[in-house]
Amino acid sequence: MIAFPVLETKSALEEGTTLAPRFDASGLVTCVTTDADTGELLMVAHMNAQALARSIETGEAWYWSRSRGELWHKGATSGQIQTIVEMRVDCDQDALWLKVKVAGDGGCCHTGRRSCFYRVKPLREGASEPLVCD
Repeated sequence: MIAFPVLETKSALEEGTTLAPRFDASGLVTCVTTDADTGELLMVAHMNAQALARSIETGEAWYWSRSRGELWHKGATSGQIQTIVEMRVDCDQDALWLKVKVAGDGGCCHTGRRSCFYRVKPLREGASEPLVCD
């Protein structure tokens, strides 16, 4: 498995070319996942070092399930395997962005929807409308 270094300086972390993810106190980094072709936001999940290493090694998205407390190969049961087209890390290396192609029906949400972001909250002063589902 890949071992991720800890960089000693802010400059090395922010300007360097070494992947050195800054895992939080729970050992996780946040990962935003979008469709590689359309840019559509599909999901937000978390990765621990093992999930990140497996994602890099296999070219498929692996996450850490906080609710189940286990490693999760996205699509292993649903068939909606996420093949990574591009992986980016943010400026201070505490968040990741995956651009993926999704196998199967192209969905990704456990509710059966394409995206986990299917509800819209109307925004206007004093708005009390409920969430609207796409």
